[in-house]
Amino acid sequence: MVKEIERAGIPVAQICTMLNVAQEIGANRIIPSSSILYPTGDPNISSHKEKDLRRQLMQNALTAVRSEIHESTIFELNHQG
Repeated sequence: MVKEIERAGIPVAQICTMLNVAQEIGANRIIPSSSILYPTGDPNISSHKEKDLRRQLMQNALTAVRSEIHESTIFELNHQG
């Protein structure tokens, strides 16, 4: 599905833990997450820290969709504090 959306001219950022699988299926903009069960969160941290983590993931995804790329690219999360 990612390929079809991108073919329509809409950039896609995929948040996932299994990066090699994402690359193999053709995802172009890949955002690493820390958990298969909680790809955009972490129930083991405080709600304040989880909110910050989610904000960072979304900002990273927005950076990814704004970026012009020529091959599958992993956009690593820049941890702050």
